[in-house]
Amino acid sequence: ATPSGLQSFVELLLEFINNTVKEAFHGSSKLVAPLALTIFAWVFMMNAMDLIPVDVLPSIFGLFGVHFMKVVPSTDVNITLGMSITVFALMIFYSIKIKGISGFVGELTLHPFNSKNMFIQALFIPVNFFLESVALLAKPISLALRLFGNMYAGEMIFILIALMFSGGMALALLGGVLQWAWAVFHILVITLQAFIFMMLTIVYLSMAHEDH
Repeated sequence: ATPSGLQSFVELLLEFINNTVKEAFHGSSKLVAPLALTIFAWVFMMNAMDLIPVDVLPSIFGLFGVHFMKVVPSTDVNITLGMSITVFALMIFYSIKIKGISGFVGELTLHPFNSKNMFIQALFIPVNFFLESVALLAKPISLALRLFGNMYAGEMIFILIALMFSGGMALALLGGVLQWAWAVFHILVITLQAFIFMMLTIVYLSMAHEDH
């Protein structure tokens, strides 16, 4: 039977993510491809909530006594940090699983500065540990804040454009044009942010699987 449009789209998406994982991930874990698909679909759908007019859902929930309604989950840093911390936990888990505790500790203490002289190397350990710890912790923080910042800014622009509708007929017409233009552009933004979050997750987990 000829596949439907939806089936063809899903198959295309699965093939795209599978090829992306094959190119970027150098380990052998069977978790990474399903995780990448889940992250992409989840983040994309959360981001896509930004395309709903900003006052529709809050107005509906207001009828039921809910006076504060945050529609777009990815504009809440708690949500993006929750996802990035989960990725961070997987990074630590696979780093220890592949390299062992000694190998993981060695990565944090013996790089980037090293010396064949044991005394000098001992002096480098606290410096290396500080630099590598900062680099390690920066990954989940940047992963979360990148998504949060882009989506929060996008939502704020939608809100600012919506305010134009209360400024008279001329501003309302301009606001309608701007809202349509920003919505079209924002489709690219929400897709790109979902892809970036997925891609960085794959890269970070690939780095965790690399045993030097």
